[in-house]
This record gives sequence, structure tokens and C-alpha cells, in this order.
Amino acid sequence: MSCPHCDADVVAFAVPPALREYAPADAAAICTRCLRVVAADEAGATGDGPADPDLSAVDPAFPSAEAGVALALCCGKLESFALNRAAIEALIGHAEGAGADAFAFFDRLEAPEAAFDLDRRRAALRDAI
Repeated sequence: MSCPHCDADVVAFAVPPALREYAPADAAAICTRCLRVVAADEAGATGDGPADPDLSAVDPAFPSAEAGVALALCCGKLESFALNRAAIEALIGHAEGAGADAFAFFDRLEAPEAAFDLDRRRAALRDAI
């Protein structure tokens, strides 16, 4: 499985029903390099993906279970913060409701080749939420 944008490996996951409105499909995949999120089949994944994926392959900062899925979907929205602000806020709220500290996650996240400027997004998140 590889990212259709940069050819890096991806991690596929099943999207819980509560998060499907923020996902490209019922099964999605996050790139281990650029952090873009695409439909799992677009990345060459088959099936629905695991409900509790090992997102540590993307970065060890990712929490497990539904909180991790919410933050993975959030990363996929950060390329266009202005257009996706409501979704980003909802996904962060969902992750925090599932037990994650979203701001600590973004502080620990290391993604030098992300499709977005991570430092600028950290600042925007602090100011917006």
C-alpha cells in the first residue's frame, strides 16, 4: 500500500461511524510521510482496515483506538486549515472525548515532509481552539 501523492507507505484503518462525515471513505489510509488521508482503496488497501490500527508506524505520538483515528483524519484536513476548520475542531473534540490530549499530540508529532507546515498549523490550532 502506498500514498498516491508521494509513494510512501500508508496505514489503513476503518473509520468509526461517528467520524465518517470527516473521512474520504469508510476505510481510509494515512501516509507515513506526507500525512495526507485518502480512501484506503485509493492507496491500494483492500478490505475495511483494522478498527484499532497501529498508527505508531506513522509517528509514535499517535494514540491508539478511536482517538488515533480522529487525529489521523485531522492530519488529513490540515493541508487547508481555513476550509476545514469546522472538521478539524470536531475531530480534535472527538479525540479529546476519547481520551487523547490533542495539543500534546501535535507538539510531539514529527513530520518534516508533511503536506502542510506543521509549525504553522500548531500555532493556528493553539489560536483557534
